[in-house]
Amino acid sequence: MDSVKVALPEVNIAIVAITRGGARLGQQLIKNLASHDFYVSSRYAGQAGADCQRFEPTELRSLFAALWKKYDGFVLIMATGIVVRMIAPLLESKETDPAVVVMDDAGRFAISLISGHIGGANELAERCAFATGARPIITTATDTNNLPSFDMLAKEQGWGIDDISQVKTLNTLLLDNKEIAVFDPSGCTRNWLHGRGKITFHKSLTEATNSGAHGFLFVSNRHIPQQNCPERLLILRPRNLVLGIGCNRGTPADEIEEFVILNLKRLFLSQKSIFCIASVAAKRDEAGLLEFAVRLGVPLRCFESDDLSMIPFPSPPSEHALAAVGVAGVAEPAAILASGGGLLLLKKVKSTNVTLAVAQLKEEL
Repeated sequence: MDSVKVALPEVNIAIVAITRGGARLGQQLIKNLASHDFYVSSRYAGQAGADCQRFEPTELRSLFAALWKKYDGFVLIMATGIVVRMIAPLLESKETDPAVVVMDDAGRFAISLISGHIGGANELAERCAFATGARPIITTATDTNNLPSFDMLAKEQGWGIDDISQVKTLNTLLLDNKEIAVFDPSGCTRNWLHGRGKITFHKSLTEATNSGAHGFLFVSNRHIPQQNCPERLLILRPRNLVLGIGCNRGTPADEIEEFVILNLKRLFLSQKSIFCIASVAAKRDEAGLLEFAVRLGVPLRCFESDDLSMIPFPSPPSEHALAAVGVAGVAEPAAILASGGGLLLLKKVKSTNVTLAVAQLKEEL
Protein backbone atom coordinates (compact mmCIF):
# COMPACT_ATOMS: atom_id res chain seq x y z
CA MET A 1 0.00 0.00 0.00
CA ASP A 2 1.29 3.45 -0.89
CA SER A 3 1.93 5.73 2.07
CA VAL A 4 -0.98 8.18 2.29
CA LYS A 5 -0.97 10.90 4.91
CA VAL A 6 -4.28 10.82 6.77
CA ALA A 7 -5.10 14.26 8.19
CA LEU A 8 -6.52 13.81 11.67
CA PRO A 9 -8.42 16.64 13.33
CA GLU A 10 -6.59 18.76 15.85
CA VAL A 11 -5.98 15.88 18.25
CA ASN A 12 -2.91 14.38 19.87
CA ILE A 13 -2.56 10.62 19.51
CA ALA A 14 -0.37 8.29 21.57
CA ILE A 15 0.62 5.00 19.91
CA VAL A 16 1.83 2.37 22.38
CA ALA A 17 3.40 -0.97 21.43
CA ILE A 18 4.77 -3.77 23.63
CA THR A 19 5.84 -6.40 21.06
CA ARG A 20 8.15 -6.70 18.06
CA GLY A 21 5.19 -6.85 15.69
CA GLY A 22 3.61 -3.91 17.47
CA ALA A 23 6.77 -1.83 17.01
CA ARG A 24 6.68 -2.52 13.27
CA LEU A 25 2.97 -1.84 13.00
CA GLY A 26 3.46 1.40 14.89
CA GLN A 27 5.93 2.49 12.21
CA GLN A 28 3.19 2.08 9.59
CA LEU A 29 0.85 4.18 11.69
CA ILE A 30 3.28 7.03 12.26
CA LYS A 31 3.86 7.29 8.52
CA ASN A 32 0.16 7.78 7.93
CA LEU A 33 -1.31 9.45 11.00
CA ALA A 34 -0.57 13.03 12.01
CA SER A 35 -0.14 14.46 15.53
CA HIS A 36 1.26 11.42 17.28
CA ASP A 37 3.83 10.25 19.83
CA PHE A 38 5.11 6.67 19.67
CA TYR A 39 5.88 4.75 22.87
CA VAL A 40 7.59 1.36 22.59
CA SER A 41 8.75 -1.21 25.11
CA SER A 42 12.52 -0.95 25.47
CA ARG A 43 12.84 -4.61 24.38
CA TYR A 44 11.77 -3.70 20.85
CA ALA A 45 12.65 -0.02 20.53
CA GLY A 46 15.33 -0.94 18.00
CA GLN A 47 12.58 -1.95 15.53
CA ALA A 48 10.60 1.25 16.09
CA GLY A 49 12.85 3.94 14.66
CA ALA A 50 14.72 6.85 16.19
CA ASP A 51 11.67 8.93 17.09
CA CYS A 52 10.06 6.48 19.49
CA GLN A 53 10.00 6.98 23.25
CA ARG A 54 11.10 3.96 25.29
CA PHE A 55 9.59 2.58 28.46
CA GLU A 56 10.39 -0.48 30.54
CA PRO A 57 7.92 -3.40 30.29
CA THR A 58 7.26 -3.19 34.03
CA GLU A 59 6.21 0.46 33.65
CA LEU A 60 3.19 -0.10 31.39
CA ARG A 61 0.55 0.59 34.04
CA SER A 62 2.27 3.76 35.26
CA LEU A 63 2.78 4.84 31.63
CA PHE A 64 -0.97 4.68 31.00
CA ALA A 65 -1.67 6.69 34.14
CA ALA A 66 0.88 9.35 33.18
CA LEU A 67 -0.34 9.70 29.58
CA TRP A 68 -4.12 9.42 30.09
CA LYS A 69 -4.83 13.14 30.47
CA LYS A 70 -2.20 14.25 27.94
CA TYR A 71 -3.74 12.82 24.79
CA ASP A 72 -7.04 12.99 22.93
CA GLY A 73 -6.69 9.44 21.67
CA PHE A 74 -4.69 6.22 22.01
CA VAL A 75 -3.81 3.48 19.57
CA LEU A 76 -2.75 0.55 21.76
CA ILE A 77 -1.08 -2.33 19.93
CA MET A 78 -1.58 -5.18 22.36
CA ALA A 79 -4.21 -7.64 23.58
CA THR A 80 -7.61 -6.17 24.42
CA GLY A 81 -7.52 -7.85 27.84
CA ILE A 82 -4.34 -6.02 28.76
CA VAL A 83 -5.87 -2.71 27.70
CA VAL A 84 -9.06 -3.29 29.68
CA ARG A 85 -7.14 -4.05 32.87
CA MET A 86 -4.84 -1.07 32.44
CA ILE A 87 -7.39 1.62 31.62
CA ALA A 88 -10.32 0.51 33.81
CA PRO A 89 -9.18 2.57 36.85
CA LEU A 90 -8.70 5.64 34.62
CA LEU A 91 -12.17 5.81 33.04
CA GLU A 92 -14.40 8.69 34.13
CA SER A 93 -17.04 9.69 31.57
CA LYS A 94 -17.82 9.38 27.88
CA GLU A 95 -17.72 13.18 27.83
CA THR A 96 -14.08 13.34 28.94
CA ASP A 97 -12.40 9.97 28.32
CA PRO A 98 -10.01 9.90 25.36
CA ALA A 99 -10.59 7.72 22.32
CA VAL A 100 -9.07 4.24 22.66
CA VAL A 101 -8.38 1.98 19.70
CA VAL A 102 -6.84 -1.47 20.18
CA MET A 103 -4.89 -3.21 17.41
CA ASP A 104 -3.41 -6.70 17.37
CA ASP A 105 0.28 -6.73 16.53
CA ALA A 106 -0.36 -8.61 13.27
CA GLY A 107 -2.40 -5.65 12.07
CA ARG A 108 -5.58 -7.61 11.35
CA PHE A 109 -8.03 -5.57 13.42
CA ALA A 110 -8.52 -2.00 14.64
CA ILE A 111 -11.06 -2.08 17.46
CA SER A 112 -12.88 1.03 18.67
CA LEU A 113 -12.95 0.32 22.41
CA ILE A 114 -13.70 3.54 24.34
CA SER A 115 -15.35 6.87 23.41
CA GLY A 116 -16.47 5.78 19.97
CA HIS A 117 -18.60 8.84 19.25
CA ILE A 118 -17.71 11.91 21.31
CA GLY A 119 -14.07 10.91 21.76
CA GLY A 120 -13.72 9.91 18.10
CA ALA A 121 -12.55 6.29 18.54
CA ASN A 122 -14.79 5.01 15.73
CA GLU A 123 -13.24 7.47 13.31
CA LEU A 124 -9.74 6.77 14.62
CA ALA A 125 -10.26 3.02 14.16
CA GLU A 126 -11.33 3.61 10.56
CA ARG A 127 -8.22 5.68 9.93
CA CYS A 128 -5.91 3.16 11.57
CA ALA A 129 -7.49 0.47 9.38
CA PHE A 130 -7.00 2.57 6.26
CA ALA A 131 -3.36 3.23 7.17
CA THR A 132 -2.48 -0.41 7.81
CA GLY A 133 -4.94 -2.53 5.83
CA ALA A 134 -6.62 -3.76 9.04
CA ARG A 135 -10.34 -4.41 9.46
CA PRO A 136 -12.09 -1.75 11.57
CA ILE A 137 -14.28 -3.16 14.35
CA ILE A 138 -17.10 -0.79 15.35
CA THR A 139 -19.65 -2.06 17.87
CA THR A 140 -21.73 1.02 18.76
CA ALA A 141 -25.36 0.05 18.12
CA THR A 142 -26.35 3.08 16.05
CA ASP A 143 -23.41 2.55 13.69
CA THR A 144 -24.02 -1.17 13.26
CA ASN A 145 -27.66 -0.43 12.45
CA ASN A 146 -26.78 2.42 10.07
CA LEU A 147 -28.52 4.96 12.27
CA PRO A 148 -27.36 8.39 13.43
CA SER A 149 -26.45 8.99 17.06
CA PHE A 150 -27.25 12.14 18.92
CA ASP A 151 -23.82 12.46 20.52
CA MET A 152 -22.28 12.44 17.04
CA LEU A 153 -24.78 15.12 15.99
CA ALA A 154 -23.58 17.26 18.89
CA LYS A 155 -19.92 16.61 18.10
CA GLU A 156 -20.19 17.34 14.39
CA GLN A 157 -22.14 20.55 14.96
CA GLY A 158 -19.92 21.66 17.86
CA TRP A 159 -22.90 21.73 20.24
CA GLY A 160 -22.82 21.25 23.99
CA ILE A 161 -24.79 18.49 25.72
CA ASP A 162 -26.83 19.33 28.80
CA ASP A 163 -27.18 15.82 30.26
CA ILE A 164 -24.99 13.14 28.69
CA SER A 165 -27.11 10.34 30.16
CA GLN A 166 -30.01 11.38 27.92
CA VAL A 167 -27.94 10.59 24.80
CA LYS A 168 -28.20 6.88 25.59
CA THR A 169 -31.94 7.26 26.23
CA LEU A 170 -32.63 8.88 22.86
CA ASN A 171 -30.27 6.60 20.95
CA THR A 172 -32.19 3.64 22.41
CA LEU A 173 -35.51 5.16 21.31
CA LEU A 174 -34.03 5.65 17.85
CA LEU A 175 -32.99 1.98 17.72
CA ASP A 176 -36.46 0.90 18.92
CA ASN A 177 -38.13 3.04 16.22
CA LYS A 178 -40.00 5.11 18.82
CA GLU A 179 -41.11 8.64 17.98
CA ILE A 180 -38.74 11.47 18.92
CA ALA A 181 -40.05 15.03 18.77
CA VAL A 182 -37.47 17.61 17.70
CA PHE A 183 -37.42 21.36 18.14
CA ASP A 184 -34.44 22.79 16.27
CA PRO A 185 -34.80 26.29 14.78
CA SER A 186 -31.44 25.94 13.02
CA GLY A 187 -32.66 23.11 10.79
CA CYS A 188 -29.34 21.26 11.23
CA THR A 189 -30.98 18.24 12.85
CA ARG A 190 -33.38 17.71 9.95
CA ASN A 191 -30.53 17.82 7.44
CA TRP A 192 -28.29 15.59 9.56
CA LEU A 193 -30.86 12.83 10.17
CA HIS A 194 -31.69 12.49 6.45
CA GLY A 195 -35.03 10.90 7.24
CA ARG A 196 -33.52 8.12 9.37
CA GLY A 197 -35.52 7.15 12.45
CA LYS A 198 -39.05 7.99 13.54
CA ILE A 199 -38.54 11.74 13.95
CA THR A 200 -41.11 14.53 13.97
CA PHE A 201 -40.14 18.19 13.74
CA HIS A 202 -41.97 20.99 15.54
CA LYS A 203 -42.08 24.78 15.35
CA SER A 204 -42.03 25.45 19.10
CA LEU A 205 -41.01 23.89 22.39
CA THR A 206 -44.67 23.75 23.45
CA GLU A 207 -45.77 22.00 20.27
CA ALA A 208 -42.99 19.43 20.62
CA THR A 209 -43.69 18.85 24.32
CA ASN A 210 -47.39 18.27 23.65
CA SER A 211 -46.81 15.93 20.71
CA GLY A 212 -47.10 12.70 22.71
CA ALA A 213 -43.71 11.46 21.48
CA HIS A 214 -41.67 8.94 23.45
CA GLY A 215 -38.61 11.20 23.57
CA PHE A 216 -37.62 14.78 22.88
CA LEU A 217 -34.67 16.63 21.39
CA PHE A 218 -34.44 20.40 21.86
CA VAL A 219 -31.67 22.41 20.22
CA SER A 220 -31.64 25.75 21.96
CA ASN A 221 -29.49 28.27 23.81
CA ARG A 222 -32.43 28.90 26.17
CA HIS A 223 -32.57 27.64 29.72
CA ILE A 224 -35.72 25.57 30.13
CA PRO A 225 -37.13 25.43 33.68
CA GLN A 226 -37.19 21.91 35.08
CA GLN A 227 -40.94 21.97 35.58
CA ASN A 228 -41.38 22.57 31.84
CA CYS A 229 -39.12 19.72 30.75
CA PRO A 230 -40.71 16.48 29.57
CA GLU A 231 -39.18 13.14 30.50
CA ARG A 232 -36.59 11.61 28.15
CA LEU A 233 -35.43 15.05 27.01
CA LEU A 234 -32.03 15.68 25.46
CA ILE A 235 -31.02 19.34 25.15
CA LEU A 236 -28.20 20.21 22.78
CA ARG A 237 -26.64 23.64 23.08
CA PRO A 238 -25.56 25.48 19.93
CA ARG A 239 -22.55 27.61 20.82
CA ASN A 240 -23.89 30.88 19.47
CA LEU A 241 -23.68 33.42 22.31
CA VAL A 242 -21.01 36.10 22.46
CA LEU A 243 -20.28 37.86 25.74
CA GLY A 244 -19.06 41.40 25.25
CA ILE A 245 -17.24 42.30 28.48
CA GLY A 246 -15.47 45.36 29.74
CA CYS A 247 -14.05 45.55 33.25
CA ASN A 248 -11.92 47.67 35.51
CA ARG A 249 -8.28 46.70 35.80
CA GLY A 250 -7.74 43.96 38.37
CA THR A 251 -11.34 42.71 38.49
CA PRO A 252 -11.16 39.05 39.63
CA ALA A 253 -12.61 36.19 37.58
CA ASP A 254 -15.08 35.31 40.36
CA GLU A 255 -16.65 38.76 40.18
CA ILE A 256 -16.90 38.65 36.39
CA GLU A 257 -18.39 35.15 36.49
CA GLU A 258 -20.97 36.03 39.13
CA PHE A 259 -22.22 39.02 37.13
CA VAL A 260 -22.36 37.06 33.86
CA ILE A 261 -24.24 34.11 35.38
CA LEU A 262 -26.71 36.44 37.07
CA ASN A 263 -27.60 38.08 33.76
CA LEU A 264 -27.70 34.85 31.74
CA LYS A 265 -30.17 33.44 34.25
CA ARG A 266 -32.24 36.59 34.01
CA LEU A 267 -32.42 36.11 30.22
CA PHE A 268 -32.97 32.32 30.46
CA LEU A 269 -29.79 31.71 28.43
CA SER A 270 -27.54 28.70 28.89
CA GLN A 271 -23.90 29.09 29.82
CA LYS A 272 -23.16 26.03 27.64
CA SER A 273 -24.07 28.07 24.55
CA ILE A 274 -21.29 30.63 25.01
CA PHE A 275 -19.13 30.79 21.89
CA CYS A 276 -16.55 33.36 22.96
CA ILE A 277 -15.82 36.42 25.08
CA ALA A 278 -15.13 39.69 23.28
CA SER A 279 -13.41 42.79 24.60
CA VAL A 280 -11.02 45.58 23.70
CA ALA A 281 -7.34 45.01 22.90
CA ALA A 282 -6.30 46.78 26.09
CA LYS A 283 -7.86 43.85 28.00
CA ARG A 284 -6.03 41.04 26.23
CA ASP A 285 -3.79 40.60 29.30
CA GLU A 286 -6.52 41.14 31.90
CA ALA A 287 -5.95 38.25 34.33
CA GLY A 288 -9.54 37.94 35.56
CA LEU A 289 -10.96 38.00 32.06
CA LEU A 290 -8.44 35.42 30.84
CA GLU A 291 -9.17 33.14 33.79
CA PHE A 292 -12.91 33.41 33.21
CA ALA A 293 -12.44 32.43 29.54
CA VAL A 294 -10.44 29.39 30.63
CA ARG A 295 -13.19 28.37 33.05
CA LEU A 296 -15.74 28.52 30.25
CA GLY A 297 -13.39 26.80 27.80
CA VAL A 298 -13.91 29.54 25.19
CA PRO A 299 -11.56 31.98 23.44
CA LEU A 300 -11.11 35.61 24.41
CA ARG A 301 -11.27 37.81 21.29
CA CYS A 302 -9.92 41.33 21.66
CA PHE A 303 -10.42 44.11 19.12
CA GLU A 304 -8.51 47.33 18.58
CA SER A 305 -10.21 50.50 19.76
CA ASP A 306 -10.32 51.84 16.19
CA ASP A 307 -12.28 48.77 15.06
CA LEU A 308 -14.73 49.02 17.95
CA SER A 309 -15.28 52.72 17.33
CA MET A 310 -16.63 51.93 13.85
CA ILE A 311 -19.43 49.72 15.20
CA PRO A 312 -22.77 51.44 15.92
CA PHE A 313 -24.18 50.45 19.30
CA PRO A 314 -27.41 51.45 21.06
CA SER A 315 -26.29 52.66 24.50
CA PRO A 316 -25.02 56.18 25.20
CA PRO A 317 -21.23 56.60 24.91
CA SER A 318 -19.18 56.04 28.05
CA GLU A 319 -16.79 58.78 29.07
CA HIS A 320 -15.09 56.31 31.43
CA ALA A 321 -14.38 53.81 28.62
CA LEU A 322 -13.22 56.59 26.31
CA ALA A 323 -10.69 57.79 28.89
CA ALA A 324 -9.57 54.29 29.88
CA VAL A 325 -9.25 52.46 26.54
CA GLY A 326 -9.86 55.09 23.87
CA VAL A 327 -13.30 53.99 22.71
CA ALA A 328 -16.76 55.16 23.80
CA GLY A 329 -18.05 51.62 24.37
CA VAL A 330 -16.59 48.14 24.79
CA ALA A 331 -19.20 45.52 25.71
CA GLU A 332 -21.77 46.23 23.00
CA PRO A 333 -19.51 46.88 19.99
CA ALA A 334 -17.24 43.96 20.96
CA ALA A 335 -20.23 41.61 21.18
CA ILE A 336 -21.63 42.85 17.87
CA LEU A 337 -18.27 42.60 16.10
CA ALA A 338 -17.43 39.12 17.43
CA SER A 339 -20.91 37.85 16.51
CA GLY A 340 -20.53 38.96 12.91
CA GLY A 341 -23.13 41.67 13.29
CA GLY A 342 -25.52 39.50 15.29
CA LEU A 343 -28.50 40.61 17.30
CA LEU A 344 -27.94 42.08 20.75
CA LEU A 345 -29.89 39.92 23.18
CA LEU A 346 -28.73 42.04 26.12
CA LYS A 347 -27.82 45.69 25.86
CA LYS A 348 -25.08 46.96 28.13
CA VAL A 349 -25.58 46.33 31.84
CA LYS A 350 -23.13 47.40 34.52
CA SER A 351 -21.98 46.40 37.96
CA THR A 352 -19.35 48.20 39.99
CA ASN A 353 -16.48 46.75 37.94
CA VAL A 354 -17.99 44.83 35.01
CA THR A 355 -19.88 45.83 31.87
CA LEU A 356 -21.69 43.10 29.92
CA ALA A 357 -23.57 42.78 26.64
CA VAL A 358 -24.72 39.56 24.95
CA ALA A 359 -25.11 38.99 21.22
CA GLN A 360 -26.09 35.95 19.14
CA LEU A 361 -24.03 34.83 16.17
CA LYS A 362 -25.58 36.16 12.99
CA GLU A 363 -25.51 32.85 11.11
CA GLU A 364 -27.55 31.25 13.90
CA LEU A 365 -30.45 33.68 13.73
